Amino acid sequence: MRQLIAVFDIGKTNKKLLLFDNRFKVVHQEEQKFKVIVDEDGFECDDIDLITNWIAGRLEELIIKGEFDLVAVNFSTYGASLMFLDTAGNRMTPVYNYLKEVSPAIAANLFATYGGKEEFCRSTASPALGLLLNSGIQLLWLQQKRPEVFSRVRSILHFPQYLAYKLTGQIVSEPTSIGCHTFMWDFDKMDYHAWISDKGFSLPEPIPNDVVFSVEIMGHPVKVGAGIHDSSASLAPYLKGSSEKFILVSTGTWCINMNPFNKEPLTAAQLEKDCLCYLSPNKAQVKSSRLFMGHFHEVWTEKLARFYHVEADSYKGVKWEDALVAKIRLKYENPLYFPQGKESFEDGLQTLDLAVFENYTEAYTKLVIDLTVLCAEAIHLVIPENDDTRLMYVSGGFARNNIFIELLKSHFPSKTVLVSEIDNSSALGAALVISGAFEEEDLLKPDLGIIE
Repeated sequence: MRQLIAVFDIGKTNKKLLLFDNRFKVVHQEEQKFKVIVDEDGFECDDIDLITNWIAGRLEELIIKGEFDLVAVNFSTYGASLMFLDTAGNRMTPVYNYLKEVSPAIAANLFATYGGKEEFCRSTASPALGLLLNSGIQLLWLQQKRPEVFSRVRSILHFPQYLAYKLTGQIVSEPTSIGCHTFMWDFDKMDYHAWISDKGFSLPEPIPNDVVFSVEIMGHPVKVGAGIHDSSASLAPYLKGSSEKFILVSTGTWCINMNPFNKEPLTAAQLEKDCLCYLSPNKAQVKSSRLFMGHFHEVWTEKLARFYHVEADSYKGVKWEDALVAKIRLKYENPLYFPQGKESFEDGLQTLDLAVFENYTEAYTKLVIDLTVLCAEAIHLVIPENDDTRLMYVSGGFARNNIFIELLKSHFPSKTVLVSEIDNSSALGAALVISGAFEEEDLLKPDLGIIE
């Protein structure tokens, strides 16, 4: 009977179940969307009971049907969300939405005590976001907002570890959930920041992501991983499958550039430019930068389509043209015509003169040229002075845009730019980190979906 690993990939919008065989091929995939609920303030959040009941039900069904030998389970979820448990191990709060705003005074008090805002954010590699997205703030926020609840809290888990806990009963943490703009981790000391213990909080020590716990589900033995943060999970296939050091350019609504081989400490200047650090599954720094590139692209292509009276997806038919790109570069002295800054973006949507372009093709090509300039600037933020990475993997939606790819190659002539199409990379990463659960793990490296 085929051995399989089940991965529950829990995103903000879609919740997926994927089954991987020992060659890390998906043999089954399904997707669910659940109605959201609201917290005590009326702010929208996930219905955690619906999610955990679905997980338990699907695992029981897989075992009852007996079509596969389910050997292991792991979880890949969005980060920046904490779960609070009482002495009996029962959940005490909703899974709060990380987009919820909190009083800036909470973070300001931390900054004042621990070296000021610039130094605190630098050492924790976390931009101050004013939201629960800095998930360490959830500790202080709950303590102040609902003291009667917080006084009964005995255990604190990150979201992926809570899902694993529902199967294992184990109170654990792991590197990837701690190291994602949480304010919790001191990247200079590579340990929890001093404020955690100074303020009396007790958090579990992180365990490696390859640790599994043996449980029984309906009498069937299964190994359960500790869970993993989805952004770091998406890096895992490249860490295991790449033969050389690399930079990963993961494109989508956000373009996330990750360099797991940059050991230089984060600087305040980099932080100001939306650079931060994650922790990899092996507890190493991953210097990262972000650009809202997919959102910029979506809004501008909609505007271009309206202006030129074409279909919204007409950009898909625009391909790289050497002569056109050369012409555009001569025509526009300023390298950026489409403003993309946080403030200039909205102004540009109202004031930019699209009539300067001869046609839709020229306008769209110039848009991609400008976006690639900004993307290259963001990538340079994660390249150290003594750079020894040769490969650059590009994944996600822009990997299919040959204008973007050709321009990126011109910006980084010393690197080999490879298009990598991996479906469900976060789920694959969650399966790979517990691959030792297979009795006969395929020793081949995972397929990175390289498109020539």
